[in-house]
Amino acid sequence: MKSIFTAILLFALSAVYAQRCATVSYNETLNSNLAAYPFSKGTITHARDTLPNEVIVVPVVIHVLYNNASENISDQRIMDQLNALNNDYRRRNADTMQTPEVFKHLAADTRIVFCLAKTDPNGEPTTGIIRKYTTADYFLADDQMKYSSRGGDDGWDPSKYLNIWVCSLFGRTLGYATMPGGPAAIDGIVIKNSVFGYVNGIGGPFNKGRTLTHESGHWLGLHHIWGDAVCGDDGIDDTPPQKAANHGCSQFPKLSDCSVDSNGDMFMNYMDFSDDGCMNMFTTGQKNRMRAQFAKGGLRNSILNSNVCEGGDVQAGPIPKPESPSKIQLYPNPAIHTITIAASSLNEVNGKTVRIYNIQGKLLIKKNLQAQKTTISLEGYAAGIYLVVYENMGQREIYKIVKSN
Repeated sequence: MKSIFTAILLFALSAVYAQRCATVSYNETLNSNLAAYPFSKGTITHARDTLPNEVIVVPVVIHVLYNNASENISDQRIMDQLNALNNDYRRRNADTMQTPEVFKHLAADTRIVFCLAKTDPNGEPTTGIIRKYTTADYFLADDQMKYSSRGGDDGWDPSKYLNIWVCSLFGRTLGYATMPGGPAAIDGIVIKNSVFGYVNGIGGPFNKGRTLTHESGHWLGLHHIWGDAVCGDDGIDDTPPQKAANHGCSQFPKLSDCSVDSNGDMFMNYMDFSDDGCMNMFTTGQKNRMRAQFAKGGLRNSILNSNVCEGGDVQAGPIPKPESPSKIQLYPNPAIHTITIAASSLNEVNGKTVRIYNIQGKLLIKKNLQAQKTTISLEGYAAGIYLVVYENMGQREIYKIVKSN
């Protein structure tokens, strides 16, 4: 009798967790119906390659669809979610200490960050958050939330933005995502509103924002760690084989018929189905797979040229547009050792101020200009994107520079 009860309980638990992520079934359906979409698959651009150690910035627009006040989640919850997402991708999450010692050398800082867009598709300032009332009580994993005509909200240009729809999803589905290369009109991620955000100690087990970490991994080309098959392959060399998805919080080591050594499953990987509190790592192989999407020939390459999220942190306001024609030139860009600021005459820049900020919005350099050409050293600063703010008679001009090594 006990064994029968246990079997029933395990089946029930499996049913509860079975739809944590609907990406696989969603994309199977999508691929079989691509002909129904009047959109081509994602295009490959060749603007530039990623730079060594570059921190890649992904501009995000959040479409909040609500039928009642409780579904209209707060700005603070959105900020908390993006901060949790960035901590996971930069391996700055507080629970890195929970990564088993045998896997720590594989754990990676992906050097990818996500920032709320500050410029909308029309070139106007935005908070990166859209709030829209919907008459729909809930949505299915069938993309209806991605169309204004169907009770949702139209996505923004996916070559420049990551669209994230936050809404009431029916049943056990917590989220799903398009893989790279799908139709432009539906490209992005959908997250159930009840698991969007970081709510420490409340509403577990999906209360640390890791549904979005998981789904953004799919958006960047990652598969589930077990390869969606018994002892399957996710195509990543440094993720060990495992028999199937893990649920809840497993104890290390978790062994199965597919284990190749005594370390067993990497159940703490973000691409498994473990509870939020038991996920804490991407591997170096997964990092390389995701970053390859931004490289030349990658299906997310166009994001590198998107300037709609000019480098401030996720809690910053919209970047103002210049109020006068540009008075200066910056070169070289990309830069390696120095950046030169030049004007047509000394009078144009004499006494003016230039400030340089990093991608987190921290002021790094302040320089008063006293020559027609001023060279500023970038030695000691990491490769990545920086924001240059030129202040001219109470007006500001904002430029983006890329530093390479």
